[in-house]
Amino acid sequence: MTKVFTIASGKGGTGKTMTTANLGTALALLGKRTIILDADIGMANLGLVLGLEKSKITLHEVLAGKADISQAIYELPTGLKVVPSGISLQGFQNADPDRLQFVMSKLVTGAEYILIDAPAGISKDGVIPLAIADEVLLVVNPELSSLADAVKIKVLTEMVGGAVGGIILNRASAEKTMLTSQKIGQIMGVEVIEVVPEDASVRRAAAFKTPVVVMYPDSPASKAFKRLAARIAGAKVSETTDSKKETFIDRLARSIFGGV
Repeated sequence: MTKVFTIASGKGGTGKTMTTANLGTALALLGKRTIILDADIGMANLGLVLGLEKSKITLHEVLAGKADISQAIYELPTGLKVVPSGISLQGFQNADPDRLQFVMSKLVTGAEYILIDAPAGISKDGVIPLAIADEVLLVVNPELSSLADAVKIKVLTEMVGGAVGGIILNRASAEKTMLTSQKIGQIMGVEVIEVVPEDASVRRAAAFKTPVVVMYPDSPASKAFKRLAARIAGAKVSETTDSKKETFIDRLARSIFGGV
Protein backbone atom coordinates (compact mmCIF):
# COMPACT_ATOMS: atom_id res chain seq x y z
CA MET A 1 0.00 0.00 0.00
CA THR A 2 1.27 3.46 -0.91
CA LYS A 3 2.01 5.88 1.93
CA VAL A 4 1.62 9.57 1.10
CA PHE A 5 3.44 12.24 3.10
CA THR A 6 3.02 15.97 2.62
CA ILE A 7 6.09 17.98 3.61
CA ALA A 8 4.81 21.35 4.82
CA SER A 9 5.94 24.47 6.63
CA GLY A 10 4.36 27.63 7.90
CA LYS A 11 6.80 29.94 6.12
CA GLY A 12 9.22 29.87 3.25
CA GLY A 13 12.93 29.30 3.72
CA THR A 14 12.72 26.53 6.32
CA GLY A 15 14.34 23.96 4.03
CA LYS A 16 11.11 22.17 3.11
CA THR A 17 12.07 21.53 -0.52
CA MET A 18 15.56 20.30 0.39
CA THR A 19 13.98 18.03 2.97
CA THR A 20 11.63 16.59 0.35
CA ALA A 21 14.46 16.01 -2.14
CA ASN A 22 16.83 14.41 0.35
CA LEU A 23 14.27 12.32 2.22
CA GLY A 24 12.91 11.06 -1.11
CA THR A 25 16.41 10.23 -2.32
CA ALA A 26 17.25 8.44 0.94
CA LEU A 27 14.10 6.32 0.60
CA ALA A 28 14.99 5.49 -3.01
CA LEU A 29 18.50 4.45 -1.95
CA LEU A 30 16.87 2.05 0.50
CA GLY A 31 15.29 0.38 -2.52
CA LYS A 32 11.84 1.90 -1.94
CA ARG A 33 9.79 2.93 -4.96
CA THR A 34 9.49 6.63 -4.22
CA ILE A 35 7.97 9.59 -6.04
CA ILE A 36 8.32 13.21 -4.97
CA LEU A 37 5.94 15.82 -6.34
CA ASP A 38 6.15 19.61 -6.31
CA ALA A 39 2.67 20.87 -5.41
CA ASP A 40 3.92 24.44 -5.05
CA ILE A 41 2.69 25.34 -8.51
CA GLY A 42 3.20 29.06 -8.00
CA MET A 43 6.74 29.08 -6.59
CA ALA A 44 8.13 25.74 -7.74
CA ASN A 45 11.67 24.89 -6.66
CA LEU A 46 11.85 21.11 -6.42
CA GLY A 47 12.75 20.63 -10.08
CA LEU A 48 15.27 23.44 -9.85
CA VAL A 49 17.23 21.89 -6.98
CA LEU A 50 17.37 18.57 -8.84
CA GLY A 51 18.36 19.94 -12.24
CA LEU A 52 14.96 19.44 -13.87
CA GLU A 53 14.08 23.08 -14.44
CA LYS A 54 14.15 22.67 -18.25
CA SER A 55 11.63 19.84 -18.30
CA LYS A 56 9.10 20.44 -21.09
CA ILE A 57 6.22 18.61 -19.41
CA THR A 58 5.59 19.31 -15.73
CA LEU A 59 2.76 19.23 -13.24
CA HIS A 60 1.61 22.53 -14.73
CA GLU A 61 0.73 20.84 -18.03
CA VAL A 62 -0.93 17.94 -16.21
CA LEU A 63 -3.08 20.24 -14.08
CA ALA A 64 -3.99 22.20 -17.20
CA GLY A 65 -5.26 19.02 -18.84
CA LYS A 66 -2.61 19.18 -21.58
CA ALA A 67 -0.61 16.09 -20.56
CA ASP A 68 -0.91 12.84 -18.66
CA ILE A 69 0.85 12.47 -15.34
CA SER A 70 3.00 9.65 -16.78
CA GLN A 71 4.61 12.22 -19.09
CA ALA A 72 5.65 14.44 -16.17
CA ILE A 73 7.53 11.77 -14.19
CA TYR A 74 11.33 11.91 -14.42
CA GLU A 75 13.56 9.19 -12.96
CA LEU A 76 16.93 10.12 -11.49
CA PRO A 77 20.00 7.85 -11.32
CA THR A 78 19.21 7.06 -7.68
CA GLY A 79 15.90 5.51 -8.71
CA LEU A 80 13.93 8.44 -7.29
CA LYS A 81 11.07 9.60 -9.49
CA VAL A 82 10.24 13.30 -9.60
CA VAL A 83 7.17 15.22 -10.74
CA PRO A 84 8.36 18.84 -10.99
CA SER A 85 6.17 21.89 -11.41
CA GLY A 86 7.02 24.46 -14.06
CA ILE A 87 8.62 27.79 -13.34
CA SER A 88 6.64 29.93 -15.82
CA LEU A 89 3.85 32.26 -14.73
CA GLN A 90 1.76 31.27 -17.74
CA GLY A 91 1.94 27.63 -16.70
CA PHE A 92 0.85 28.59 -13.22
CA GLN A 93 -2.12 30.55 -14.57
CA ASN A 94 -3.29 27.60 -16.67
CA ALA A 95 -2.92 25.00 -13.91
CA ASP A 96 -6.00 23.91 -11.98
CA PRO A 97 -4.95 22.84 -8.44
CA ASP A 98 -8.27 21.06 -7.94
CA ARG A 99 -7.04 18.39 -10.38
CA LEU A 100 -4.30 17.36 -7.93
CA GLN A 101 -6.53 14.76 -6.29
CA PHE A 102 -7.09 13.10 -9.67
CA VAL A 103 -3.34 13.15 -10.33
CA MET A 104 -2.63 11.52 -6.98
CA SER A 105 -5.13 8.75 -7.64
CA LYS A 106 -3.05 7.76 -10.67
CA LEU A 107 0.33 8.11 -8.95
CA VAL A 108 -0.39 5.81 -6.01
CA THR A 109 -0.43 2.73 -8.22
CA GLY A 110 3.29 3.01 -8.97
CA ALA A 111 4.97 3.85 -5.69
CA GLU A 112 5.49 2.71 -2.12
CA TYR A 113 6.05 6.28 -0.92
CA ILE A 114 4.93 9.61 -2.31
CA LEU A 115 6.27 12.85 -0.85
CA ILE A 116 4.41 16.05 -1.70
CA ASP A 117 6.32 19.32 -1.42
CA ALA A 118 3.50 21.64 -0.35
CA PRO A 119 3.36 25.42 -0.78
CA ALA A 120 4.58 27.29 2.28
CA GLY A 121 2.03 29.18 4.34
CA ILE A 122 -1.74 29.19 4.11
CA SER A 123 -3.32 29.29 0.65
CA LYS A 124 -5.98 27.56 -1.41
CA ASP A 125 -3.30 25.66 -3.33
CA GLY A 126 -1.79 24.47 -0.07
CA VAL A 127 -4.96 23.01 1.47
CA ILE A 128 -5.32 20.03 -0.88
CA PRO A 129 -1.85 18.56 -0.12
CA LEU A 130 -2.65 18.78 3.61
CA ALA A 131 -5.98 17.01 3.18
CA ILE A 132 -4.99 14.15 0.88
CA ALA A 133 -1.85 12.96 2.68
CA ASP A 134 -1.76 10.03 5.08
CA GLU A 135 0.51 12.16 7.25
CA VAL A 136 1.76 15.74 7.16
CA LEU A 137 5.36 16.27 8.25
CA LEU A 138 6.10 19.82 9.41
CA VAL A 139 9.53 21.29 8.70
CA VAL A 140 10.33 23.75 11.48
CA ASN A 141 13.40 25.87 12.19
CA PRO A 142 14.42 26.48 15.82
CA GLU A 143 13.11 30.05 15.86
CA LEU A 144 9.92 31.63 17.17
CA SER A 145 8.49 32.83 13.83
CA SER A 146 8.86 29.41 12.21
CA LEU A 147 7.25 27.73 15.20
CA ALA A 148 4.33 30.18 15.30
CA ASP A 149 3.60 29.67 11.61
CA ALA A 150 3.89 25.89 11.93
CA VAL A 151 1.20 25.95 14.62
CA LYS A 152 -1.16 27.53 12.07
CA ILE A 153 -0.43 24.78 9.54
CA LYS A 154 -1.05 22.13 12.20
CA VAL A 155 -4.44 23.67 13.01
CA LEU A 156 -5.32 23.99 9.31
CA THR A 157 -4.33 20.37 8.68
CA GLU A 158 -6.64 19.19 11.44
CA MET A 159 -9.45 21.45 10.18
CA VAL A 160 -9.39 19.80 6.74
CA GLY A 161 -9.29 16.30 8.22
CA GLY A 162 -5.57 15.65 7.86
CA ALA A 163 -3.11 14.39 10.44
CA VAL A 164 0.29 15.74 11.44
CA GLY A 165 2.62 12.78 11.78
CA GLY A 166 5.66 14.57 13.14
CA ILE A 167 8.02 17.52 13.10
CA ILE A 168 11.36 17.68 11.32
CA LEU A 169 13.49 20.21 13.17
CA ASN A 170 15.74 21.59 10.43
CA ARG A 171 18.91 23.70 10.63
CA ALA A 172 19.32 23.03 14.32
CA SER A 173 22.46 24.30 15.99
CA ALA A 174 24.61 21.90 17.97
CA GLU A 175 24.03 23.92 21.14
CA LYS A 176 21.03 22.83 23.23
CA THR A 177 19.55 20.88 20.32
CA MET A 178 17.81 18.33 22.53
CA LEU A 179 16.33 21.02 24.76
CA THR A 180 15.01 22.89 21.74
CA SER A 181 13.57 19.70 20.30
CA GLN A 182 11.77 18.86 23.52
CA LYS A 183 10.32 22.35 23.87
CA ILE A 184 9.06 22.42 20.29
CA GLY A 185 7.46 19.00 20.70
CA GLN A 186 5.70 20.14 23.87
CA ILE A 187 4.48 23.41 22.39
CA MET A 188 3.22 21.80 19.18
CA GLY A 189 1.85 18.69 20.82
CA VAL A 190 3.59 16.71 18.06
CA GLU A 191 6.67 14.49 18.24
CA VAL A 192 9.91 15.77 16.74
CA ILE A 193 10.80 12.73 14.65
CA GLU A 194 14.19 13.97 13.41
CA VAL A 195 16.64 16.78 14.01
CA VAL A 196 18.60 17.88 10.94
CA PRO A 197 21.62 19.95 11.99
CA GLU A 198 22.85 23.11 10.32
CA ASP A 199 25.27 21.78 7.72
CA ALA A 200 27.19 23.70 5.06
CA SER A 201 27.29 20.51 2.97
CA VAL A 202 23.61 21.02 2.11
CA ARG A 203 24.35 24.34 0.42
CA ARG A 204 27.44 22.96 -1.33
CA ALA A 205 25.47 20.03 -2.73
CA ALA A 206 22.63 22.34 -3.78
CA ALA A 207 25.08 24.36 -5.89
CA PHE A 208 25.59 21.19 -7.95
CA LYS A 209 21.84 20.47 -8.01
CA THR A 210 22.53 17.23 -6.17
CA PRO A 211 20.98 15.88 -2.94
CA VAL A 212 23.37 16.07 -0.01
CA VAL A 213 22.71 12.39 0.77
CA VAL A 214 24.30 11.61 -2.59
CA MET A 215 27.13 14.12 -2.77
CA TYR A 216 28.14 14.10 0.89
CA PRO A 217 26.70 10.85 2.30
CA ASP A 218 28.69 11.07 5.55
CA SER A 219 27.75 14.66 6.39
CA PRO A 220 25.68 15.34 9.53
CA ALA A 221 22.60 16.37 7.53
CA SER A 222 22.85 13.26 5.35
CA LYS A 223 22.94 11.03 8.39
CA ALA A 224 19.80 12.70 9.72
CA PHE A 225 17.91 12.28 6.44
CA LYS A 226 18.97 8.63 6.26
CA ARG A 227 17.78 8.02 9.82
CA LEU A 228 14.43 9.58 8.98
CA ALA A 229 14.09 7.53 5.80
CA ALA A 230 14.89 4.36 7.74
CA ARG A 231 12.31 5.27 10.36
CA ILE A 232 9.63 5.84 7.73
CA ALA A 233 10.50 2.66 5.85
CA GLY A 234 10.77 0.59 9.02
CA ALA A 235 14.38 -0.27 8.25
CA LYS A 236 17.21 -0.63 10.70
CA VAL A 237 19.98 1.95 10.70
CA SER A 238 23.30 0.28 11.38
CA GLU A 239 26.53 2.04 12.14
CA THR A 240 27.72 1.20 8.63
CA THR A 241 24.99 3.45 7.25
CA ASP A 242 26.80 6.42 8.72
CA SER A 243 30.34 5.05 8.42
CA LYS A 244 32.94 5.19 5.69
CA LYS A 245 31.50 2.05 4.07
CA GLU A 246 29.46 3.08 1.06
CA THR A 247 27.18 0.78 -0.86
CA PHE A 248 27.56 0.24 -4.58
CA ILE A 249 24.40 2.29 -5.16
CA ASP A 250 25.87 5.20 -3.15
CA ARG A 251 29.05 5.18 -5.23
CA LEU A 252 27.19 4.79 -8.52
CA ALA A 253 24.78 7.60 -7.76
CA ARG A 254 27.56 9.96 -6.73
CA SER A 255 29.58 9.20 -9.84
CA ILE A 256 26.62 9.79 -12.17
CA PHE A 257 25.61 13.02 -10.42
CA GLY A 258 29.22 14.21 -10.60
CA GLY A 259 29.66 14.41 -6.85
CA VAL A 260 32.95 14.09 -5.03
